[in-house]
Amino acid sequence: MKKEKVVVLTGAGMSAESGLKTFRDANGLWEGHDVMQVASPEGFARNPELVLEFYNQRRRQLKEVSPNAGHLALVKLEQQYEVEIITQNVDNLHEAAGSSSVLHLHGELFKVRSTVNEDYILDWTDDLLLGNLDQEGNQLRPHIVWFGEMVPLMDRAVNVIRKANKVIIVGTSMQVYPAAGLLNYAPAGIPKYFIDPKPSITSNDYSNLKILNGTAARGLPVLVNQLLSQTNER
Repeated sequence: MKKEKVVVLTGAGMSAESGLKTFRDANGLWEGHDVMQVASPEGFARNPELVLEFYNQRRRQLKEVSPNAGHLALVKLEQQYEVEIITQNVDNLHEAAGSSSVLHLHGELFKVRSTVNEDYILDWTDDLLLGNLDQEGNQLRPHIVWFGEMVPLMDRAVNVIRKANKVIIVGTSMQVYPAAGLLNYAPAGIPKYFIDPKPSITSNDYSNLKILNGTAARGLPVLVNQLLSQTNER
């Protein structure tokens, strides 16, 4: 029998309990920097060394953390369901946990790409420096979607969620577009689960939406066990 497809939308709160900082603080600063200094094409053109070092620090920090119980629960969910994760996160914690299908809307910390050829992408876990070049002699940059840039995988994400039988939203407020608009493409009437310690939406905002108060590491294992027990009862 074909497995049901569960599409999981994850954001920064998914990785917070692993010890990864959710870049922006209350003042909208990232590690003391205005977001446009370190996460925009203009910022990179103005001060590439600052931008490269900002992401070097993020890369170093990522090497020091591990998947949490929420990441591991999504791997467990694959026992009975086809699970596809669409994440706004640039870390690799879903993959490190063992999830088999992860789509990174905003890029990946452990990859870099050419500043000229967007299709020239390399795996990269060390520091990225000025003078690290592609085959044509162009500077490499973080493989991150910066503010003001297109989200190239958005169409793929839409196609994924259109085929969902269930949707789980965790670690994201569903307030940041274009990712927040993805839920509008889910098939009408399918079950939707929103896990958040301080939910920003209500069950009236979307049809058939169930809200579970809790963090990713606490809420996901509970929901996953419920979903697995449903399939075992059939």
